[in-house]
Amino acid sequence: MDGKQYLKNKFPVILINLLGMLFLAAFLAVNGSNVHSILFILIVWTLVLCCYLAAACFLRKRYLDKLLTMTQQLEERYLIAEITTRPERADDAVFIDIMKMAEKSMLEKIGRIEKERREYKEYIEQWIHEAKTPIAAMKLLCENNRCDFTRELLAELEHVNHYTEQALYFARSEHTEKDYMIRETDLADVIHSAVADNKYLLRQNAVAVTVDQMNEHVYTDDKWLRFILNQMIGNAVKYRGKQPAIHFYAMKRADMVSLMVEDNGIGIVEGDLPRIFDKGFTGSNGRTVQSSTGIGLYLCKKLCDKLGIGLEVLSKGEGTKVVLSFHINDFIAEVQS
Repeated sequence: MDGKQYLKNKFPVILINLLGMLFLAAFLAVNGSNVHSILFILIVWTLVLCCYLAAACFLRKRYLDKLLTMTQQLEERYLIAEITTRPERADDAVFIDIMKMAEKSMLEKIGRIEKERREYKEYIEQWIHEAKTPIAAMKLLCENNRCDFTRELLAELEHVNHYTEQALYFARSEHTEKDYMIRETDLADVIHSAVADNKYLLRQNAVAVTVDQMNEHVYTDDKWLRFILNQMIGNAVKYRGKQPAIHFYAMKRADMVSLMVEDNGIGIVEGDLPRIFDKGFTGSNGRTVQSSTGIGLYLCKKLCDKLGIGLEVLSKGEGTKVVLSFHINDFIAEVQS
């Protein structure tokens, strides 16, 4: 609390006291009191007023600082009214009552919103699961009736499946801890599975895929990692150049295993790199691709943060290199050795 602001708020009290001192001095002078007596009374009055203002300011500041400290220490700061003792001042008590009413109203509204959001999320998850059945059925029909048309249709079905998976993982991304299993994972197996998920899309766009020999194992959730790799492959195809190619390789250094996904596509504009993980950001190249949503890399970053995977995207205007870094702690290194 600022002292100047406090004195400004107390200006009416100070003004009334000054007027009282003036009238008292005039009254005493009219009744024949000597100047020394009048000055003594005014000095005493002034000292008492100053002591009162100083003490009131000190006590008020201590109370407000304590209240501010309590609020800063709370995780849910809107609950400050619940833990604050009933103040003695009438105006403070009214403000506490107002805060409690506002808190109750806010909690009721948040409860309604969370319920609606939960119901909507459950509906989306249920709808996606239901949609997966006809998608799988159409893929099976196409695979059993191979021709140029069905091959093109299979590539488009992979697109549809890609977007339904993206919606499902987006709905679950806030609570990944309820749907992951950390275990030793063979990077090569996950890469080959991700490539198999996109085989028709890769074949339709004549994308050459090379996977270096790798024996690295990391501790992560293979399902979430596979989803992340699917996003990388989808982006490499979406922003492909001439004679598109994707290269997977891994490196082990100190306590890290890094998986690199490198393509020779159109790359990312340097000015867009700091914002590529922002939700909904499509960038300069995204404006030329109508199917770009700006959700893929946002989801990848969000999932990597929750799984403890480092994510870095490098590009110099042509080609893109994605680096996924997996930390190996001392205990895991000892077990593996």
